[in-house]
Amino acid sequence: MGMDADIRKILADCDTWAVVGLSNNTDRAAYGVARFLQGQGKRIVPVHPSAEAVHGEQGYASLADIPFPVDCVDVFVRSELAGEIADQAVGINAQAVWFQLGVVDQDAYTRTTAAGLTMVMNHCPAIEWARLGPS
Repeated sequence: MGMDADIRKILADCDTWAVVGLSNNTDRAAYGVARFLQGQGKRIVPVHPSAEAVHGEQGYASLADIPFPVDCVDVFVRSELAGEIADQAVGINAQAVWFQLGVVDQDAYTRTTAAGLTMVMNHCPAIEWARLGPS
């Protein structure tokens, strides 16, 4: 499956998105992208060490703290930290991992896809939604 097909699959099939790095800082990209995903009918789950509620959704300090299934883990952390988040996504049985623009870790991509998850790197779901939309 090519990258565009993977993007379409995640946008169409993933309803619950854990947004790692999401806080109430309105200057951060995660804040706007999470709001966009909500506007498309997706449930967002803020994941941040502060565990604060964002956009009306309860926050959690880590992926492991989320007490319900997550479809996609959307990663807004630096590339050097992203691989660990991808490994945690495998550990919670997520369906997909999405590394935001500028977040790249080829080894994490290899591990995550080998574990059976769909993964996208260095893309933004808000941009891709406009470009490809869900299938």
